[in-house]
Amino acid sequence: MALPTRSRLRLDPPPPQGEGEARAAAVAVARAWLGTPYRHQASMKGVGADCLGLVRGVWREVVGAEPEGLPAYSPDWAETGGRETLLAAAGRWLTPVPVEAMRTGDVLLFRMSPGAAVKLRMSPGAAVKHCAILSDTGGPEPRMIHAYWGRAVVESWMGMWWRRRLAAVFRFPD
Repeated sequence: MALPTRSRLRLDPPPPQGEGEARAAAVAVARAWLGTPYRHQASMKGVGADCLGLVRGVWREVVGAEPEGLPAYSPDWAETGGRETLLAAAGRWLTPVPVEAMRTGDVLLFRMSPGAAVKLRMSPGAAVKHCAILSDTGGPEPRMIHAYWGRAVVESWMGMWWRRRLAAVFRFPD
């Protein structure tokens, strides 16, 4: 899959009035999570969250109750069994969006290398294991909100390093 460079990244015009309210709400809610400490498997604003916990928390505030239970998972969960668990779950509950059409509020999925639970190492051929919410498409680079391993929920640039590892984009239901 060819990923857009900054010069080719097409940012769609604003949606018609009333459309995209879930995306705007997702960004506002995700920003309220900024500074939440990183805690594996957690999903509680201000207390702790991992990257999936952040998306789950935003879902609860924007959409409602979580659509399915989440079993306990280890830091290396995506590296065992060769399954695309996160990608499959996103496909069940979120709407897929072409990478070129991503907008603020969309959920971004990234491929991570084995051992990435210890260090944030990502590889185009590895399993989808990290997620974020696109928060801003203006400025020199898009920005995203995600739980950074060992630190906290942060808003950071989505530079070429991240875009090369982008596996899929999904949208919250309106």
